[in-house]
Amino acid sequence: MIKAALLALFLLACLFPAAAQMKDVYIPGAPPPPPSLDPDHGKAASDETRLPQQHIDVAKLQREADDLARTAQTIPTDLADVRQGILPKDVIEKLKRIEKLSKRLRSELNP
Repeated sequence: MIKAALLALFLLACLFPAAAQMKDVYIPGAPPPPPSLDPDHGKAASDETRLPQQHIDVAKLQREADDLARTAQTIPTDLADVRQGILPKDVIEKLKRIEKLSKRLRSELNP
């Protein structure tokens, strides 16, 4: 009885890898898969990996990123004041500025 169970488990363990290898085997009567609609057949074009030809002002982006980081660093202290019941008057403007800078950086890097 134990031998039969072990034999069954062994056969199941052998069949799973064999079934996985047969996924690309032609089955008579089944239609072949349609051709790929991708003219490059999955190959990435070299132009897609390059940055666009437009000029990116790296120094300006760095200044904006630094400004974004400085502004974002002040938010935790402002929120500590909010927990104490004090709403700093410029916290909303800071959050709007962070959002604006973030959107600008994102649009410059990913047009």
